[in-house]
Amino acid sequence: MVKGVSIKFKSYAETLPKLLQLTKFENELKKHSMIILKPALRNSQSAATSVEFVEPILQYCLAHKNPDAQVLIAEGSDGEDTQDLFEKQGYRRLAERYSVGLIDLNTAEVEEVRDGEFLKFESIKYPKLLLNSFIVSLPKLAADAEVEMSGALSNMLGAFPADHYQSWFAKKKNKIRRESLKYAIHDILRCKMPDTAIIDASEQGMIFLGHPLEIDKQAAKLVKGDWKHIQHLRLVDESFAKELAAPMPEQKAKA
Repeated sequence: MVKGVSIKFKSYAETLPKLLQLTKFENELKKHSMIILKPALRNSQSAATSVEFVEPILQYCLAHKNPDAQVLIAEGSDGEDTQDLFEKQGYRRLAERYSVGLIDLNTAEVEEVRDGEFLKFESIKYPKLLLNSFIVSLPKLAADAEVEMSGALSNMLGAFPADHYQSWFAKKKNKIRRESLKYAIHDILRCKMPDTAIIDASEQGMIFLGHPLEIDKQAAKLVKGDWKHIQHLRLVDESFAKELAAPMPEQKAKA
């Protein structure tokens, strides 16, 4: 998979298939039997990934996957009912149109993950479904009051199941907020980094595809300037330095 590619946005219907073809995304799809599309539907106040963005990606995955492979859409909202958000944002209609499943990660079966490189959690109850799947993080790029930037990495906060991280008297996942959320982002990524990400930065005139950390760094220029100003990006960059050590030049697709 490429490290990071950006392309000028014209329309979802034109730009996304072009980007997926340019990066030979189908070659990666054919390696996997379970493909998870992870939009950002944190709550009604946060930047939500639109079905108009997801639909061409879903179409491409269904057209180029192995015949026996499964494609699912999964999210775990924070403070609201995920199924309600699926309905309000049009994901239920999308799923029915293409006969794909919608998964609420808040109630998913979990496996306890322990990692010597967690910074604040002793262990994490992580959705089993995600552990052995090809995860595509699909955020909408935006500045965010709580996580500074809504991007490919912060989108994975949805993998904390509310069944295990809600407090007794609140709907929000308050147990992940005992420390700064930069640590929750770091530690959930230590369970599993998304395999790739596609960022909807159409409001800023771009679409990004590639390694989640690398394209978050690129996209940060459009909303925050230097990515080093964003706490969780600095933390993850330092922690995952060895995994990202192999050099690969940034690419820019021509519109």
